Amino acid sequence: MKYYLIVGEASGDLHASRLMQSLKEEDPGAEFRFFGGDLMTAIGGTRVRHYKELAYMGFGPVLLHLPTILRNMSFCKSDILAWKPNVVILVDYPGFNLNIAKYIHSHTEIPVYYYISPKIWAWKEWRIKAIRRDVSELFSILPFEVPFFEDKHHFKIHYVGNPTVEEVDSFLASYEETREDFCLHHSLDPSKRIIALLAGSRRQEIKDNLPAMIEAARPYCEGHAEYQMVIAGAPSIDNEFYQTYISGNDVKKVDNETYALLRHAEAAIVTSGTATLETALFDVPQVVCYKTPLPHLARLGFDHIIQCKYISLVNLVADQEIVQELMADRFSVKNVHDELGKILLGQKTRDTMLQAYQEVHARLGHEVAPENAARIMVSLLRR
Repeated sequence: MKYYLIVGEASGDLHASRLMQSLKEEDPGAEFRFFGGDLMTAIGGTRVRHYKELAYMGFGPVLLHLPTILRNMSFCKSDILAWKPNVVILVDYPGFNLNIAKYIHSHTEIPVYYYISPKIWAWKEWRIKAIRRDVSELFSILPFEVPFFEDKHHFKIHYVGNPTVEEVDSFLASYEETREDFCLHHSLDPSKRIIALLAGSRRQEIKDNLPAMIEAARPYCEGHAEYQMVIAGAPSIDNEFYQTYISGNDVKKVDNETYALLRHAEAAIVTSGTATLETALFDVPQVVCYKTPLPHLARLGFDHIIQCKYISLVNLVADQEIVQELMADRFSVKNVHDELGKILLGQKTRDTMLQAYQEVHARLGHEVAPENAARIMVSLLRR
């Protein structure tokens, strides 16, 4: 069968590549065509566009690149019609993907499967109308989404487990590099412990958050301190962009090895998103931060418009505040610095956080999400 997949960022590339591999095992004759990245390309098929051409966020960048986004959207629609796949599989990235779903539903009989459902429980809950109308099957990777969709909105979904769990488990099962070898491999100081900085996968996120992360961690890493800062370089961002923030600072960068970095980190400062969950699954204590424009207005929106209590997946899955969330008016270098100090070695908050992570592990379980999703997808299509 023919599968057309669409992702819009690095995490989607990872999740979709795992799904593609599982689809090949369920359907040996699988053919793929996709908007995606290098990991999907390595599985096989035809890459139509790289997700780098789609990965814009924030009102300003989206408006600036609107002609490119609209051209890609138009091309994607015509490309699907021309290729005539058995199914279109959308992966997260709702702004783009729900538009594609609407078009495919209204112009074709091709089923639309959504893998990693849009987070409408956070905001834009009205999108449930579009999902009901345009999405044939919805595949969830977060356990708390089941009551949201099925009990609140009476929309049946498939909870398949969380792919990040399987990705981290697989990495840990095969990774053998020692901390000393990792440090030597990346020109780090083996005698110093690592504070990982995970500033996001998009330019705007990095621009907004990385400078404050560096400033907050600097006092723990200066001179003969026992820590060093290491940035997790995003695969979609070139080194020249990072140099704007690294130049003149005692900070190193590791490219395309976020999991290895987390394996050897003692603590982390992380922007909200999948990275918070990955950090927890590696049992690395973390501070979550996210800078927003008009912070007091953003706080008002979070308190009265956003439909969830937390912004980090760690807290959302556990349904309690395990990690500190420093966003909007709570975002400052001082606050990030102070909270980081509480989770370094020997601190009570660190031990409490590590213990609370066990609830996250328990709620997510160890289901292999891409295998479950692929099995259900192929079964539905063969009917």
